[in-house]
Amino acid sequence: MKIAILRETTDYERRVSATPETVKKFIALGADIAVEAGAGERASIADSAYQDAGATVADRGAVIENADILLCVRGPATESIVGVKRDAWLVGSLDPLAQRLLVDRYAAAGIEALAMEFMPRITRAQSMDILSSQSNLAGYKAVLIAASEYGRAFPMMMTAAGTVSAARAFIMGVGVAGLQAIATARRLGAQVSATDVRSATREQILSLGAKPVFVEQLAGIEGEGAGGYASEMSPEYQKAQAELLSGHIAKQDIVITTALIPGRAPPRLVSDTQIATMRAGSVIVDLAAESGGNVEGVVAGETVVRHGVRIVGARNIASSLAADASALFARNLFNFLSAFWDKNAGKPVLDEEIGNAVRLTRGGKVVHERLLG
Repeated sequence: MKIAILRETTDYERRVSATPETVKKFIALGADIAVEAGAGERASIADSAYQDAGATVADRGAVIENADILLCVRGPATESIVGVKRDAWLVGSLDPLAQRLLVDRYAAAGIEALAMEFMPRITRAQSMDILSSQSNLAGYKAVLIAASEYGRAFPMMMTAAGTVSAARAFIMGVGVAGLQAIATARRLGAQVSATDVRSATREQILSLGAKPVFVEQLAGIEGEGAGGYASEMSPEYQKAQAELLSGHIAKQDIVITTALIPGRAPPRLVSDTQIATMRAGSVIVDLAAESGGNVEGVVAGETVVRHGVRIVGARNIASSLAADASALFARNLFNFLSAFWDKNAGKPVLDEEIGNAVRLTRGGKVVHERLLG
């Protein structure tokens, strides 16, 4: 069983899909590991570290030759993996809903593509969940970015020259990223409030010492919490939420939005009109910018100023913490493959529940139900 570790070619992608730690663990299972030269360079992992862990390091052609499994962070273009054998697995964050044409090409090449972001949110798959591990880091870094962009201090400071008021931070969306953003903003000394369409998050917000801001006496969302994710809000809820939040946003110094709905455009949470009510120098960090954004006027990968408010279009934010993000991502991949490792077969053999959830292509065809509609 040969496992190939690909070097990421996207300019803004610094992560790598395996670390020396996971290389050693794969070798202990009986796998041969081949790492593309320079794969870990942008995550501060030298080729020699992989070699010391027992992997071979070579160019891409040699790495993918006869590989049974290819590990990646982002799905590679098929022309960059010409020569990969049919029925080889490609495992990583493949963005299948946005990269459907690429999925079709994987099928045509005979590759069995496994999208880790489709991992079901069930107890036994928690250690395999790349969305959670990467979102945790993104929520943390979003607050640091906001603090850097904000021209004032976060904590209240009492000095001989007077008192500096604490910054007011509002977190919109209390999933993994939002919870970490709340915790980080609190640690930096801000007065933190948060909201979500899932009423069950109220206790989580309170447990972190933040103030929950919720629409009262109105049903929340359709299919609330299905699969561990939020889904579309009803029009009535959207209207009530907008009215409540407009007054709250006007009083905030920092707003961080984290709302994503799998398979759909992100919900619009902050309008231009609401931005105009915030005081000059306030900061908004939009963690959904890459998918279209929660904030009106956001530009992915850029910081724009509207009405004196700085709007940060966060793009691939976990990658800015490349070393830690890679370590967590690599462990997710190892946990996934090792959980199904068949010692007799010398390879992983997936079960139906998780296999069907992550498998995009097989036998030259696209097979995932979410891509066949």
